[in-house]
Amino acid sequence: MRIPILAALMLLATTAAALAQPAPSALVNVTTCDPQKSISMPAYSAFAPAFYPLTPYYWTDPYGFQYSQLAPIPANGTLSIDYTNVTSKVMTTIDFGLLARGRLVAEVRDVGKFSPNVEIKHQFGLDRNVFPLRTALSTCVPLHIIYADQTTWTNPHLPAADRHMAGRHHHH
Repeated sequence: MRIPILAALMLLATTAAALAQPAPSALVNVTTCDPQKSISMPAYSAFAPAFYPLTPYYWTDPYGFQYSQLAPIPANGTLSIDYTNVTSKVMTTIDFGLLARGRLVAEVRDVGKFSPNVEIKHQFGLDRNVFPLRTALSTCVPLHIIYADQTTWTNPHLPAADRHMAGRHHHH
């Protein structure tokens, strides 16, 4: 059976495009994604607080909004993420989106040195307005990654986000 040359070229182009944008799961393997409204101590003793500077900090998320990170303290909610960089390159910044019912309800940023195949267990502060999530199955998906070599990746299929999402600030 002969494949027409045009169909073969289209198939190659589609495959090349798919290879150029790896699926999020091909970059970061998330094994735990657990939002908690309140904790009196780390929900899991093995989880360390994620990077958090002494002052609140902001970054521009992939949607173009300013997003503020909360401290992982009992006064705030927390998000525990257990993940592994499954690429061959060191990552230095990972922005995760917390999805409930398929919609983005919060974002967190992890900053550090995330080497290939090293398990990271971090806890992030979450705005309490994210709750209640009711019985929604929560998933944590990488939205944006910065590698040590300064190359970046942005999720080509950004989830639908609530315009009034807690933590978001409009540019002034």
